[in-house]
Order: sequence, then structure tokens, then C-alpha cells
Amino acid sequence: MYNTIFCIDDDPISLMISKKIITKTSFAKEILTASNGEEALKIYDELNKNQLLSAKPEFIFLDLNMPVMGGWKFLERFTQPEYIAFNNTKVIILSSTIDPQDLAKAKTYKIVADFLPKPITVGMLEYLTEKFR
Repeated sequence: MYNTIFCIDDDPISLMISKKIITKTSFAKEILTASNGEEALKIYDELNKNQLLSAKPEFIFLDLNMPVMGGWKFLERFTQPEYIAFNNTKVIILSSTIDPQDLAKAKTYKIVADFLPKPITVGMLEYLTEKFR
């Protein structure tokens, strides 16, 4: 079981499903959520400011297409030096797209650990547990 994970998605139904499956499988003790990248960065700014690095998420489940700040812009900002304390976080892109350009772009970010289809499933969490333990 992981301590903390972060789900960033603008769809409240996707967030609800993710939280239910993560809780049901005991994948993580705590689930942080944000509805877009900007909101997520504000949460990270608070963790950084308050030096709550022990509460830093081990995984980010990231949607790509969101209003305000989408997944790509979030990754661009999150990989800047001001967020270096969180560079060992594994980002899992969850998307309904299987566009080869998106897959190729994801590979340009070292922090992106996988690119998986929406929604989160029990099998996906089992796969991630095996892959990263």
C-alpha cells in the first residue's frame, strides 16, 4: 500500500470512480485530488512551503485534457527546478486518447512512468503494484 497518491482530472465522475477503486483495493492510504493542473500545482506549492515532503504523493494519475491547465502544461511546470523535491513521484498518464504523438511526447518526460487508458481499474492497480515494487 502506498501512502499518498494524487488524481488530477477535471471529470468528477472519473475522480469518484478512481477514489472508489483505489480505496477498495487498498492501493493508497490517502488520495489527493485536483480538477486541473493549476490546482494541483497550488497543492504542491503548499506541501513545499510547509515542508510536508513526507506527505508527497508517490503517484500522480494525470488526465491530459483539462480546462485551466491541462496535463501537458502541468508536466512542463512540474518538471521545473522549483518542484525538484517531488521528482521521484511517478506520473501515470490516464487518457482516453491513444494518439501516437501523445505517447511519444509522454516519453520525453522522465517523470512519466506509464501511459494507460482511462478509467483506473483493479487490474491496472495490480499491474502498477507489480511494476514498481
